[in-house]
Amino acid sequence: MTIEDAVDVVIIGAGISGIGAAYRIAERNPGASMVILERRERIGGTWDLFRYPGVRSDSSIFTLCLPYEPWTGRERVADGTEIREYLTDAARKHGIDKHIRFNSHVQAADWDSSTDTWVVTVADGATGASKTYRARFVFFGSGYYNYDDGYTPDFPGVETYQGTVVHPQHWPEDLDYSGKKVVVIGSGATAMSLVPALAQQASHVTMLQRTPTYLISASKYSTFVDVLVKLLPRKVAHPIIRFIMALFEGVIWFLARKTPPVLKWILRQTAVRNLPAGYDVDKHFKPPYEPWDQRLCLIPDADLYAEISAGRVDVVTDRIDHFDATGIALQGGGHLDADVIVTATGLQLQALGGVRISLDGTEIKPTDRFVYKAHMLQGVPNLFWCVGYTNASWTLRADMTARATAKLLEHMASRGYTHAYPHVGDEPMAEKSAWDIQAGYVLRAPHALPRSGTKRPWNVRQNYFADALDYRFDRIEESMVFGRAGESVPLAG
Repeated sequence: MTIEDAVDVVIIGAGISGIGAAYRIAERNPGASMVILERRERIGGTWDLFRYPGVRSDSSIFTLCLPYEPWTGRERVADGTEIREYLTDAARKHGIDKHIRFNSHVQAADWDSSTDTWVVTVADGATGASKTYRARFVFFGSGYYNYDDGYTPDFPGVETYQGTVVHPQHWPEDLDYSGKKVVVIGSGATAMSLVPALAQQASHVTMLQRTPTYLISASKYSTFVDVLVKLLPRKVAHPIIRFIMALFEGVIWFLARKTPPVLKWILRQTAVRNLPAGYDVDKHFKPPYEPWDQRLCLIPDADLYAEISAGRVDVVTDRIDHFDATGIALQGGGHLDADVIVTATGLQLQALGGVRISLDGTEIKPTDRFVYKAHMLQGVPNLFWCVGYTNASWTLRADMTARATAKLLEHMASRGYTHAYPHVGDEPMAEKSAWDIQAGYVLRAPHALPRSGTKRPWNVRQNYFADALDYRFDRIEESMVFGRAGESVPLAG
């Protein structure tokens, strides 16, 4: 085992969250040393992992991009390759790339209260060798799902199918679907971006769904953005565009929660206007739940509807009875012939990238802990975890988390503290779901993530503007315990 030099901060993950954290920490703590541990071979995180045809942002790229690094393209929905290249360029521009150690798969992090440091154990993805880093702080920019395994149900008879079955999370680079019949199982954001892209080369694509999904269409390009960047310097225009786009997404969410009949009417009219006359909109695009009970799926320029109208895509609303040699037999009695079947059936939730967390050698379960201000864990010192919003751009909360982390590090350094952890107090606190959506991946694993309380600062909200206001008037010492090396941290917290 190799012992690396100690650093102030270990950042886990070189995607949006990790790159953003490195920038904000260095901005506010210019003397802090850091290392970014990335298990993959490239920058990008999610945007490097997902390489299926059509992969793209499902929120405005102007809110998904880093607030201090303006997006320079015209489009407001960007594809995965463009986003990864953007992150790579941003990391290089700000000198963040020199801190990244690729092929570094973090296995465990143990808090040593005698030195007030984290001991982070890493496996080298190329050689298998083990390394150990010692750091004052650990920042998890590792997302909220299992990178190794997507979710695939146990389909009866799948072993008899003679075609190709693929999950979008692990798309084969050599998969040739040109001129073939493709069935995509699922109707979430992945399916909505995948299906129109597959239709460009496949002979035909069928999207098989158990229940419909609410779809919202928006133009890929914005006249407002085009005019503003012509009138103003990019650095001035960018925060204005970012705010307007965030506000638009917030208004849609507000309409969905407060006046669902209005939004349902708008979404249905969009479908009717873009689909062939007589198309059964209510069967295939009228979900049995309210808007934003599950995430609205973006279809830029109504591209899915356009492919249906062109005859290249069909939507089938039914349940799978079983697979057979040539495709899928449906419970309704139909059969879908397929050369390729894509299981766009979702993610598996996972806290802190599956890393084993311990305090002085005693393992703790992050899922047993309440979340403090959406980014720290009850009773766990000097550890931060970045999780974005379910109803808005990931980066809106990711940047807020990065700034809060940087602010706490500065506060501690100025007062000589070496550890800080949130303390929930002695009174019991009610618990609620941290994510207020009914998506399949959430319902399958309701206790896979740390817990949310019902009162501040333990209440995890899905409201960017309320959180932004809170951050502006944040009390950094609220429910926090500060100390110095040698003072033990209670396991209960």
